[in-house]
Formats: sequence, C-alpha cells, structure tokens
Amino acid sequence: MKIERLDHLVITTEDLEACLHFYGDILGMEIEHQNGCYALRFGNQKFNIHRKKAEFLPAAKNVTYGSLDLCFIVEGDIQDIKAEIECKEWPIECGIVDRTGACGPMQSLYLRDPDGKLIELSVYR
Repeated sequence: MKIERLDHLVITTEDLEACLHFYGDILGMEIEHQNGCYALRFGNQKFNIHRKKAEFLPAAKNVTYGSLDLCFIVEGDIQDIKAEIECKEWPIECGIVDRTGACGPMQSLYLRDPDGKLIELSVYR
C-alpha cells in the first residue's frame, strides 16, 4: 500500500458560529452546509466540522476541543499575510519565525482558532 494524499480531517468545535467565522472570514475557507452538516473547503481538501464529541461514529477515541496543531501553506508574502490577519483584528500567537516544513525552509506565523487549536500559516522560501 502507498498513501497518496490526505482527503479530509475532522475538527470538533464547541462554538460553531465562532468556528465558521474564523475559518471562513479570517482564513477565507469556503463554508459548505448540507443536510445539517458543515464542512470547510480549501484547495482540494476539506475539514468536516463536528459540533459535539463523537457526533458521528466511528470517531476518534479521545475527542478533545482544541487538540490539533495545523499547518497551512499559504500563497503570498508572509508579511502581507500577517498584515491581513492584523487588519481582521485576529490575535497573532507568535509572529514570523523561520521553520522547516515537509518541503524545506519556510516562514510561519501562529494563531489560535476559537477552540484553541494552534494554526500555523506558512510560506516556503
């Protein structure tokens, strides 16, 4: 077997409205709502959103709000991305720092979503 790519992740939120605001309005993901279920789309990936622990079964064994660290590769200049987040008045956890990602050197900045998940926004150099 050879894993080709990641299709989707499930994130669990305590506050659906705040979650949709952060990922839709702050990060610019497309919000999808079908049959009472929510998802966030970006590129050819998506997050399914659960509004309570183990909303659908089977589920992760130890679902906890705010338990993920997620890194997104973002197009553009990292300074411009930082300025955009500041313009939207979302708090930045940690300013621009040098990191090494799966494909080499990158610059990152960090925020938290409403549930406390660490969100890393990165640009490869």
